Amino acid sequence: MALKSSASWLFAMGVVILGQSSGWAAAKTKDIFILGGQSNMAGRGGVQGGKWDGNVPPECRPNPSIFRLNAQLEWEEAHEPLHAGIDVGNTCGVGPGMSFANRVIRPGSGTVGLVPCAAGGTRLAQWSRGSHLYTQLVERATRSVSDGGTIRALLWYQGESDTVTKEDADSYKDRMQSFIRDLRSDLQLPSPLMIQVALASGEGKYVEMVRKAQLGIKLPNVTCVDARGLRLKPDKLHLTTMSQVHLGINLARAYLASSPYPILPLH
Repeated sequence: MALKSSASWLFAMGVVILGQSSGWAAAKTKDIFILGGQSNMAGRGGVQGGKWDGNVPPECRPNPSIFRLNAQLEWEEAHEPLHAGIDVGNTCGVGPGMSFANRVIRPGSGTVGLVPCAAGGTRLAQWSRGSHLYTQLVERATRSVSDGGTIRALLWYQGESDTVTKEDADSYKDRMQSFIRDLRSDLQLPSPLMIQVALASGEGKYVEMVRKAQLGIKLPNVTCVDARGLRLKPDKLHLTTMSQVHLGINLARAYLASSPYPILPLH
């Protein structure tokens, strides 16, 4: 699973290599997870009126063995909101990342690295190869393994913005399959696990079309977690804080069930 991770390549892509947490640098086992998509992955749990209430559920507690790659491309101890400084221009709250990480971390010696890349309000077409969002995701993923570690999975929750027009909904499956193939090629990872979330809500009337596309993708090592039934905030679009917690746990279950790596069952 070689990646384009040399310092020269990173500088050529315009990525500045900065300092990092000594805890991350010293870790022997580094399991890395990319978090991509739009606002429900970036986290809107506890956000109301443009402000986050600061409530962090126990399942999302910080752990000295869980890190995040911040906006300055530095590893730091992860804490909510994970996408602060990443989902620029939006107020971030609780997402699924921390409850996921707390469930998949290997007891005793494991270290988890989370790489937030989601951006609120984005259509899938905005994530196509060559776009700013796609390039940024590849750069951050590449930086995440430049000093060791293995990308174990991409967690993807996106599609609410693709429910607005029939054209976007009709194109979703083809665009998503192209996105997955392009990303695997550009990261030089033939078939890393991808766990996508089937929509619980949408901005438009074509939610069922996008859900059908998401549930119908049959590429190798692509699995789906269904968010339908999780509670929504009054805006009928974003998951509540506790729904984000439950989603993270469900993503962890899907990862543990699909991963070929020796990771202990949920505690």
